[in-house]
Amino acid sequence: MRHRLRREEVVTIEVLAERGQSKSEIARALGVTEGTVRHHLKHQGDCSEDGRKDKPRLAEAVAGIIDVWVERQRDGDRPVNVRDLYDHLVDDHDYAGSYKSVLRYMRAKYPKPPMRTYRRVETPPGAQVQTDWAEYPGIDVGRGPERLHAFMMVLSHSRKTVMVWSRTEDQLGWLWCHNEAFRRLCGIAAVNRVDNVKTAVMRGAGAWGVLNETYRTYARMLGFHIDPCQPRAANAKGKVEAKVRLSRLRAGPGARRYDGLAHLQAWSDARLETWAKQAVCPATGRKVQDSWEAEVPLLSPLPMLLPEPFDVVVTRPVHRDCMVHFEDRQYPVPFQYVGRRVEVRGCAGKVQIAADGKVLREYERHTPERVLVDPTCYEGQATADVLSPLPLGRMGRRLQELFEMPVQARPIDLYAALAEVAR
Repeated sequence: MRHRLRREEVVTIEVLAERGQSKSEIARALGVTEGTVRHHLKHQGDCSEDGRKDKPRLAEAVAGIIDVWVERQRDGDRPVNVRDLYDHLVDDHDYAGSYKSVLRYMRAKYPKPPMRTYRRVETPPGAQVQTDWAEYPGIDVGRGPERLHAFMMVLSHSRKTVMVWSRTEDQLGWLWCHNEAFRRLCGIAAVNRVDNVKTAVMRGAGAWGVLNETYRTYARMLGFHIDPCQPRAANAKGKVEAKVRLSRLRAGPGARRYDGLAHLQAWSDARLETWAKQAVCPATGRKVQDSWEAEVPLLSPLPMLLPEPFDVVVTRPVHRDCMVHFEDRQYPVPFQYVGRRVEVRGCAGKVQIAADGKVLREYERHTPERVLVDPTCYEGQATADVLSPLPLGRMGRRLQELFEMPVQARPIDLYAALAEVAR
């Protein structure tokens, strides 16, 4: 039942009463209480304002506290949270009134801020993808119910959507999902609009955020620009937000059981491909699949080998002993790079050392050895700036042979030969 009526409804009550209808009949016709009808008939012809709204509100007794709280919480055009204000009054100031009393006070004292409009933009083909995560709890992929993460990437022009499943949202999972998504899209767009997750933005948000150095390096390697969203601006990546909802409707795994993560991935790939062949792209008026096939030639082609996902990336100098220091270990680098700085990436289970757009060496990560050896790093032609190391002498060659043999296979006469060389 409604209690506050418009002027037209008040006139209707008066007209129906003049025609002889009872108060209960009028109340049923207008969907209000009989007391409301009785109130308006009592004040029939009274041109004064409804006095009920002039009654003092309980919240006015704590008006000063409310004003201070609002001033502290005000954030630009964003309205304050009245529920938080009510909890603050109850918990810290023993407020005995209702939540609605605070809400009515706020509506009367603080009018709604002006509505912020936003510009609708259709991006050209090949220009942008939008990226986000979705969470799915209780999915069984062979280990019992567990929480899985769905990485969503959408081409803004054609609306081609891919979903990549992952058990984690850490840096390695973030970059691995990017690789898999780019493979499914068959190319790389110029800009990737992302949310302000820590794997993309270390501090801040939007244009003033500080990009995650690992992700910045990955983007530089593949040649795309990172474009973080402004905070609290879901419309800025509305296409991927819509596709997250789509994934729950069309590719949500539900309660069924899957024979591993690869089975779930194949199932969701097929579901989204079926959707792409049926859905219409708003920007072209054609099917999403056809629009994507026309967009692929405008994407940057995939490299022959996508970067190995890494969670640490640093720049280190190559010392005169041809070694690079990383994670309390020393890794050899070809001697031609002595005096230069190289990029060291900590990948899943391996360390990559890169320079000049290529991987120079790969080593096992977190080895018990603190100094790793690779004799090939001391071979090759000298450069104008760096001379090759002196070759091994007789003792050095014999020591190298001994080092490369397992202990059980080292003959006694080799030790004797070493003693002979030492004389």
